[in-house]
Amino acid sequence: MTDTSFQANPNNFCYRHPDRQSFVLCQRCLRTICPECQTQMPVGVICPECLAEQQKQQQATVTRMPRRRGSSRGGASARVSSGTPVVTYTIMGVTIFFYLLGMIPGFGDALRSMLVFYLPLTYTQPWRLVTVTLVHQGIWHVALNMLALWALGRSLEPLLGRWRFLALYLLSALGGSVLTALLAPTAVVAGASGAVWGLLGAMFVIGRHLGANVTAIAVILGLNLAITFLPESNIAWQAHIGGGLVGALIGFIFARTRAVRQRRTQIWLLIAVAVGLLALLGVPLLVYR
Repeated sequence: MTDTSFQANPNNFCYRHPDRQSFVLCQRCLRTICPECQTQMPVGVICPECLAEQQKQQQATVTRMPRRRGSSRGGASARVSSGTPVVTYTIMGVTIFFYLLGMIPGFGDALRSMLVFYLPLTYTQPWRLVTVTLVHQGIWHVALNMLALWALGRSLEPLLGRWRFLALYLLSALGGSVLTALLAPTAVVAGASGAVWGLLGAMFVIGRHLGANVTAIAVILGLNLAITFLPESNIAWQAHIGGGLVGALIGFIFARTRAVRQRRTQIWLLIAVAVGLLALLGVPLLVYR
């Protein structure tokens, strides 16, 4: 079902390319801009018009000095963003790096034991809630998760922006760990599958709000869900479902808080999700003690 109000809202489209949807705003004028129109600055991205205005101000107020070789013209130290999913590639690089570290005899086993999710240890070692994404059980495990992250991140990160995408990934990983804690408190879990399922859930929800055809995503979710529950799969389905549900919730928050005036609301809602998930970790202490 298409959300016609979402599609009709010009705030959801690049102001220079009205046919391109985006969630990224210029940090100066707060207008929506697509990856082609973004210029990365130290405090965020700005649109071409704001960049031109900033360069004019610099040229008018700064005394011209002999330009050093290699310096940028007009004194603007900006890098034009090409929409490259930097966060996606960074997460992939870090995950693969930790997988390679885990292959070192002796050291690898100790490292993995410090990063996997195991609820009894999580209360004193809370980093396990998200570092579970850095531990994988084999080459195919890490390869399939990173392939899925690469495929989803290339679409989602330019659409959402870097910090939103990172928040989605981490909160989805947290959601997978929390549902595992609630339903399988003695399980030892490793892998980024919960976070990847969160990306799938968010893409499905956001796609519906954008009016996109989400049939392919629904089929992928259905197939993965069926595989997850195969008796011989040895998959922590709790992490998958938890990550997917939280990802869908975050996607809904992003889709419904697009207006500039809702930016603080969006941030507070994300904080509320994180706090709520952490609060749920207290349930096993009451139920399983």
